[in-house]
Amino acid sequence: MTTPDFFQADHSAIEAALERALPSETTPPETIHRAMRYSVFAGGKRVRPILCLEAARMFNDNLEGAIRAGCALEFIHTYSLIHDDLPALDNDDLRRGKATNHKVFGEAMAILAGDGLLTLAFETLANAPIEPAQRVRVISEVGAAAGTIRGMVGGQVADVEAGGKAVDAATLEYIHRSKTAALIRGSIVAGAIAGGAADADVERLRRFGDLIGWAFQVVDDILDVEESSAALGKTAGKDQEQQKATYAAYYGLQKSRSIAADLETRALKELEPFGGRANRLKQLAQFLVARRS
Repeated sequence: MTTPDFFQADHSAIEAALERALPSETTPPETIHRAMRYSVFAGGKRVRPILCLEAARMFNDNLEGAIRAGCALEFIHTYSLIHDDLPALDNDDLRRGKATNHKVFGEAMAILAGDGLLTLAFETLANAPIEPAQRVRVISEVGAAAGTIRGMVGGQVADVEAGGKAVDAATLEYIHRSKTAALIRGSIVAGAIAGGAADADVERLRRFGDLIGWAFQVVDDILDVEESSAALGKTAGKDQEQQKATYAAYYGLQKSRSIAADLETRALKELEPFGGRANRLKQLAQFLVARRS
């Protein structure tokens, strides 16, 4: 499935905003800023900021606040990838088709580049042109989505601790809904809040985000088995090699595809009350499940 028609325009807007938000390579200390920029501009799809932007668009045409929030989400996502690739975690050499950050800049600078991006993310959120009360809510949502209690870090902890062990279905679900779905959910909720959505609409989009983020990681598990490193831009087969807890390993490919399709159906059901306003989010959800990389 190709990307939706509007995807490239959103992608370009986010790229320009990321360029504005990041220190230049010549800003001292130069090495850390080169390392941060190397991973941010290594060719990501910008799924999280685009979801944030399109959630906001459902409620408001003033999108600058959502674009800034989207940049912060991309900084957090990129920091997580840099740290995830380190020898102490997944020990990977390839990310987005390029050498991983620590292979280029060394482990110490890669750790600091991740630290720098996480810190910059919250500076970016704090200065985003969003009404103050809504800005505080966005910061809280993003912090929780990236954190330890049913957030990204908590999911990564569970993922590490599950390595090489037999896990039950509940643990597998927790890992996927925390490690990956939480930041996708947080991106959509942050966009809705930045756009001025009513509380009931925020909660409906929270459920949508949780389901489609969960499906996204199930699809990732499938692709790790079915696709090549060249197609994925990262080392294929790594999950099996490291005995990771994945849907493909636990349920098999056919059942995993069925689970992803069911999660997609349930997610799209949450968008129905919004009618045509949700068409772009619907297209994004369908793309995320149908993608092959």
